[in-house]
Amino acid sequence: MTVRLNKDALALARKLVQDGEVVRDERDDWSEHAPSTADENAFIEKHGMAEFAKWHLGEDTDETEGTKGRLKFPYGDFRSVHRCAVISGESRAGQYDHTSIENALRGLLADIDGDRS
Repeated sequence: MTVRLNKDALALARKLVQDGEVVRDERDDWSEHAPSTADENAFIEKHGMAEFAKWHLGEDTDETEGTKGRLKFPYGDFRSVHRCAVISGESRAGQYDHTSIENALRGLLADIDGDRS
């Protein structure tokens, strides 16, 4: 599996954080806050797969282009960045040695928490 950083998604996430579009929840909240499959499908139908991809920091280049299976590391709910998704994704990216994604998520978390020097 080759997972690369989705730079368009990172740019959107940074802008959302800068604009204050953040839900400052706790790590374990993502299972409850993550969009459902129905929410994902409705978003794709309304906005298209390219916009859906901007809500995922990872792209598995081994998967078929234009499919949900290609997209990894969601960070929000199509409105806001969720702190819990960022924390969860950072941990998972580190576990699977996706360093660029782990670093991007660590930077987002620092921005959310106001820890960026």
